[in-house]
Amino acid sequence: MNRTAALDAVVFGVDIQSGDVRGDAPSYALVVFDGESIERDVVSRRKLRRRIEAEEPAMVATDNMYELAADKDQLVHFLGQLPDETRLVQVTGDEQPEPLSRVAKRHGVPYGKKPMQEAEAAARLAAANVGQEVSAFTDTTEVKVARGRSTGKGGWSEDRYTRRIHGSVKTHSREVESALEEAGLEYDREVTEKYGGFSNAVFRVQARPQDIPVSRNRSGDTRVEIERVRRDGIEFRPLAKRRDHVVVGVDPGTTTAVAIVGLDGEVLDVYSSRTDDAAATTEWIIERGRPVVVAADVTPMPNTVEKLRRSFNAAGWTPDRDLPVDEKKHRTREEGYDNDHERDAMAAALYAYEDHEDQFDRIASKVPPQEEVGPVVARVVAGEESVEAVLSDITGEDDDEEETATHEPRELTEEEEEIRRLESRIDRLESHVEDLKSTIQRKDDQLEEKDKQLEKARSEGRREVRKDREVTRLQRRNDALERDLEAEREKREELSDKLERLKSLWKLDHSNFADVSEKQEGLVPVKVVEQFTRSDIENADERFGLAPDDVIMFRDASGAGRSTAELLAEIDPRIVLRSGNLSDAADEVLFDHRVPVAPAELVTVQEVDELAVAREREVEAAVADWEDRAEDRKRERNAEMVDQIISEHRADRPVED
Repeated sequence: MNRTAALDAVVFGVDIQSGDVRGDAPSYALVVFDGESIERDVVSRRKLRRRIEAEEPAMVATDNMYELAADKDQLVHFLGQLPDETRLVQVTGDEQPEPLSRVAKRHGVPYGKKPMQEAEAAARLAAANVGQEVSAFTDTTEVKVARGRSTGKGGWSEDRYTRRIHGSVKTHSREVESALEEAGLEYDREVTEKYGGFSNAVFRVQARPQDIPVSRNRSGDTRVEIERVRRDGIEFRPLAKRRDHVVVGVDPGTTTAVAIVGLDGEVLDVYSSRTDDAAATTEWIIERGRPVVVAADVTPMPNTVEKLRRSFNAAGWTPDRDLPVDEKKHRTREEGYDNDHERDAMAAALYAYEDHEDQFDRIASKVPPQEEVGPVVARVVAGEESVEAVLSDITGEDDDEEETATHEPRELTEEEEEIRRLESRIDRLESHVEDLKSTIQRKDDQLEEKDKQLEKARSEGRREVRKDREVTRLQRRNDALERDLEAEREKREELSDKLERLKSLWKLDHSNFADVSEKQEGLVPVKVVEQFTRSDIENADERFGLAPDDVIMFRDASGAGRSTAELLAEIDPRIVLRSGNLSDAADEVLFDHRVPVAPAELVTVQEVDELAVAREREVEAAVADWEDRAEDRKRERNAEMVDQIISEHRADRPVED
């Protein structure tokens, strides 16, 4: 059994032990296989999921994927919960699976009918790269950066709170975008702009989650969600990659180069290395195909290339004379390579293919459609067998000729004569068919040339599309930067306006009234609020700030209530100037908090925009007046309390007979 890299990790073999997957509590036979040791256990569905999540096996193998899920939706959910590095494998095939016993027998794996034995067989088969990977997701991943908390009721600083969250989302999305750019990943971005930044940003990345340098997280104002994009249905992909028959060109030396060309003449791969030994080179070739011809660009074939040819039991090819550099450059002009060694290996493979091309075509024309051409080509070219012998061997036909006795010639019957005439006619028709095939071949060559021209045009078109896509991406980024610049300009203008208002206040604070002669220091700033309401107080605090010892004037104080008065009392102003009547509840709260209140008419106020100033001496007089009224009010309150106590005492005293 061919052991693969999967054995460097762990494979879980699973088979249902008891119960039904559609029931509440099925149990599973679980076999954990690492290539050498075997662990067996019977687990519940929940414990199976916990072990998969904790141990992250390379594969979870089963003979029937619907033993792990009752239907397609549950199967997709199960696949979505697997760790990023774990694959679900159905070892018996794709949509039309074979019996597990037949697959196990074909690959020499021990098999028994008990659930634990079937689970072990599934694990061993998956470890040998037998089976189909079950997938419900594409290689595109959606990364979403969004708000980490609600922007609902936020009190008096709700706008600032919302702006901070949206700004955090925008900042985090830029960090994600930078990480994707540094990793060289292709992606599309869609953002939803909101007040202060982004409410969310969605990146569709052409990569799997494990290849993206971003992880799921939730911190403070933002959260990052990562989900793979679902397919329309369930897809099956074979674990073992098909290894087609190929032509190999080798350029040995200090730097060893190898080129792989398919039996259709297409260059499939090329590589070079100064450090890899012969074993590493052989392994690289094995991963990409089965050599039919091994070629060199010089004659005779170098010993290193000859050893490589014998290891694959392939046919050898060398040119009649060493290939000139200009011919090698011309032959490889439409192919890509990194150095001269790769060019020489590629030229050897391409010339070898051209030398065998007619032979490959003749063999292909004789192979039935239901049979693969590659194995036949390998045995004919490398093994020097006839096409008929190879096909007979492959199809299992007995090609042993019957022994015939020696006899004298005899006269042919009419039927035999007719057969001979028909055979002669068939020969002539076959000759005509060969001519037609030659004509078809010329037409095919012409079509191939047209196809090359078309592919070149398509390649240029794809290059233009990529260019347009890059231009579009840069344009979007430029638009985003321009929006950021515009926002900064607006912010600067807003601050500039505020600065002008503050300058006006400063000038007013350092000049005399037209009708008074007090010195400059005889003025005090007054902060004007439209109405005695919570929203107006919060707006004023947002615009120019409210602080202790401020002189605050309300144009309309009639709307105040107890909670609004408590909010104002927390600011602790020096005095409150009011226009209009103040409610008893608000007056009581302000009095209890020792906040002076006076009619606005007692103080001369001159306004500039949202700001104003008043005479310091008038403010002091208004405060002193309130303090006098407060003392009187306090004495009256104390007198009322004494009268109430006396009344209550008299009421509680018993009446004497």
